[in-house]
Amino acid sequence: MKPGQPPAGLRERKKQQTRETIARVALELFAERGYDQTTLPEIAEAADVSTRTIFAYYQSKEDILFCDDPAFYEQLTQALEDRPEGATTVDALREFLATGGSMHESMALRKRIVAGSESLRLAERARFARAEQLIEESIARDLGAGPGDIRPALVAASMTAAFNTMQDRIEVESAEPMTHDQASAIIDEVLTFVRAGLDGLTRG
Repeated sequence: MKPGQPPAGLRERKKQQTRETIARVALELFAERGYDQTTLPEIAEAADVSTRTIFAYYQSKEDILFCDDPAFYEQLTQALEDRPEGATTVDALREFLATGGSMHESMALRKRIVAGSESLRLAERARFARAEQLIEESIARDLGAGPGDIRPALVAASMTAAFNTMQDRIEVESAEPMTHDQASAIIDEVLTFVRAGLDGLTRG
């Protein structure tokens, strides 16, 4: 360690603090000024860092907006892979979502920002393809599906399509982003439907 250099643990905490500050400030600016109208230099100024520092943590504004994705997919992967013996993908998903807790303030703010932009909604769905792939792989294990078996892909795609369709309908009718309770209710309905279908496929 060089003289005057903070210990590794302190450096990591400072990095995490800077990362969180950039994300928090960016969300506030996106909500206040609009996502497209907010520039990286403006985010840097509000976060009291340089634009170069932002690029040390994020590749783009979109990466800042969806900064929670890596942690979410890591947790989802663990939930699906480490499910108890005898538990299905549907069981694991229901447990994962039930223990996720209520939507915190930054998530609610992010949803409002995304809901106000068609391009961001499309970007969110493109990113969610990762979740669909993880679900497909897990369902394939449930069914003992081999290479070329299309059933897991169809089930995972149906789950994603059902959720997106119901989300769009709620947000169009209410003119507001879907709430956590609404999302939970939709997910439960979709999982109940999918479980029945998977049980039929398994028996078949």
